[in-house]
Amino acid sequence: MKTLAKEHGLGFFTQTSPGNWELAAANSTGYWEQVGPSGFVSSTYFDLAGMSMEEKTLFFEAAGTQSGLPPAGTVAAAAGDALVIADLMTTSPLTPTEAITAAAFGNFPPTPLSFQETVYGRIDSWVVHIDTGTWGSYTLTNSEQIGSMMPTASDRVYSYRAVLLSPVAPTEASITISGARHVLKTVAKEEPDHEYMMRLLRSYQLQQEPDVD
Repeated sequence: MKTLAKEHGLGFFTQTSPGNWELAAANSTGYWEQVGPSGFVSSTYFDLAGMSMEEKTLFFEAAGTQSGLPPAGTVAAAAGDALVIADLMTTSPLTPTEAITAAAFGNFPPTPLSFQETVYGRIDSWVVHIDTGTWGSYTLTNSEQIGSMMPTASDRVYSYRAVLLSPVAPTEASITISGARHVLKTVAKEEPDHEYMMRLLRSYQLQQEPDVD
């Protein structure tokens, strides 16, 4: 069994006008892309080329997200200010816009991402409530798990962290999202030729989507 990990950097976002946000690059780490006025995506991938060269299938034993502190806004944050963080690991590539759509809708339309293509997904909703508004920390109010953990013959598993800030003018001047690590526990095994070829064909079909490194 192998443990694979990919990291996503800290995000520091500032509100430039009501409901419009931008990345404060000097205070952030890693690479973030902005989608619309309030969405941000960090993306990378697990390179599995060595496994595919050995004609083995990757089976997932466990998957998860490790992160630090909860999201934090300014001390002036008010009850009702909210955001969503989605951690996704997939066998098909997503554009930044598709990753933000998945943060909002999971595996359901209009998201192009299906249950089978989602190895792991966690969508967390955070909000400032009346007891924490005076010190700006967000409280986790809901966490949804999606994904199939289905094995793959692909040479990549894609890793995304999507942040959807409140488009309705919140009171914060800034929001900090801590860095995170995506972790996969995997086992590479040989399958019967027919099963492996069908899985390889499916992996090839999935990767015909736009591939953004």
